[in-house]
Amino acid sequence: MTMLSGLRLAFSTLTALPIGPPSEVDRSVAGRAMACAPAVGAVLGAGAGAIGAGLGWWTSSPVVAAVGGVATLAAVTRGLHLDGLADTADGLGSAKPPADALRIMKASDIGPFGVITLVLVLLGQVLLLASAWGRHGAWYGACAIAVACVTGRLAVTWACRPGVPSARPDGLGAWVAGSVPRAAVAGTTAVALAAASVAGVCVSNGDGARWLLWPAAVAAGVAASMALLRHTIRRFGGITGDVLGALVEVGFTAALVVLAR
Repeated sequence: MTMLSGLRLAFSTLTALPIGPPSEVDRSVAGRAMACAPAVGAVLGAGAGAIGAGLGWWTSSPVVAAVGGVATLAAVTRGLHLDGLADTADGLGSAKPPADALRIMKASDIGPFGVITLVLVLLGQVLLLASAWGRHGAWYGACAIAVACVTGRLAVTWACRPGVPSARPDGLGAWVAGSVPRAAVAGTTAVALAAASVAGVCVSNGDGARWLLWPAAVAAGVAASMALLRHTIRRFGGITGDVLGALVEVGFTAALVVLAR
């Protein structure tokens, strides 16, 4: 029952799907929710991959398929993670002290650093997916979206492990910072790597060791996100909800870089 509460909280926090949070929420439930974040990614990625595949079949265009997949993810999250990426870019780009940078991130408008980052990241995601789709087919492209989605949300699980502080005394970062036990981080990571390996075997069609790209994509995505996490801790003092959103997008994009080969 507690795990179900964590899953409900994960969907209500990380998506715009009409799934309400559980009636009782504490840090234990919040920790389970962040541990379940990759499962949310799997569901969103499967849906986005299916829509992208349908558009690709209808138009015979890998670019349209890629745009459809990326747009679906933005829609089902109401751009939550993209907004976090833009705010984090504005905070980092400001070169101001932590308190001032956090105020900039909390502002409702998006500055030049945020706009530039959003444009480049979205363009990169579309082009990488289109490359994967065009070179390897619809099944490969759809699976790439799903695995990259899992990777981005796995970065959230890693960011909520013990030892990672919150930048603010309130907000989402304060609620989930340090809430995921290390054993849960390890277990969730093992499941994500195993699932990526299975996906790689299914789409590689006996092409040697190409399936290894898939767990490598998960590792690369988490590594890129953790590099950003370390930098944000140095600049802001810890995580915020915006930082978690930025980690999702960075992990997603880095995984696609590997899978687009």
